[in-house]
Amino acid sequence: MKIISFNVNGIRAIIKKNFTKDMQQLAPDVICLQETKAQVDQVRETLMDWQDYNLYSNAAVKKGYSGTAILTKTEPLSVSYDIGEEAHDQEGRVICAEFKDFYLVTVYVPNSGSELKRLDYRQTWDAAFLAYLKQLEKKKPVVVCGDLNVAHKDIDLARPKENYNKAAGFMQEEIDGMDAYTANGLVDTFRTMHPTTEKYSWWSYRGGARERNVGWRIDYFLVSESLLPSVKNADILNDVHGSDHCPVLLEIND
Repeated sequence: MKIISFNVNGIRAIIKKNFTKDMQQLAPDVICLQETKAQVDQVRETLMDWQDYNLYSNAAVKKGYSGTAILTKTEPLSVSYDIGEEAHDQEGRVICAEFKDFYLVTVYVPNSGSELKRLDYRQTWDAAFLAYLKQLEKKKPVVVCGDLNVAHKDIDLARPKENYNKAAGFMQEEIDGMDAYTANGLVDTFRTMHPTTEKYSWWSYRGGARERNVGWRIDYFLVSESLLPSVKNADILNDVHGSDHCPVLLEIND
């Protein structure tokens, strides 16, 4: 199974670019999207020509904000939305599709914000989301993908010293949240397969950051430890444009 995860920074914006062509060339079995910035009916209308995929979408109460979607050629056994906590279920950030051998969860983790106004909330989110994943794991393994809005280690961003404990996405509290995922048996597939590779998945639109590759790796595939032997490939697809993020890839034997 080939799975793509992509923060598209607006599904209605990226569809006007090379998104459809890019996805056709990659030919994934499943596409997980974050930051669709659209209501469920708008996502469905935007992707109405994608007849090969079953579409599942989750939207924020606030229009034009956040949002996630899953497109899958194989119909899931079940699909659920959000994590079951009202405080965290207003922004359309989570979809879970159940397949035979695992749960696939796509997530758009809250950003702490340029002035770190949501850093405290972000910590409660991380704890609640981890608890949600561990509940799923009691039934079957999980594959978690999406924009986690954190660079885990110094290797995961171009300028760690300048950003550590100064910028959203590389605050110690956020790193601690990521540490909690990995300490609780969720494996970072890209870093496991590419332990020394400096490769990024997000670049600021300012200052020609992408052209200069001054980026951050904040998009991930995490898997339950029991699934790791089934992982064939994990990669970051830097050549795919259309968003301030690029897609990340996981190939897994299903």
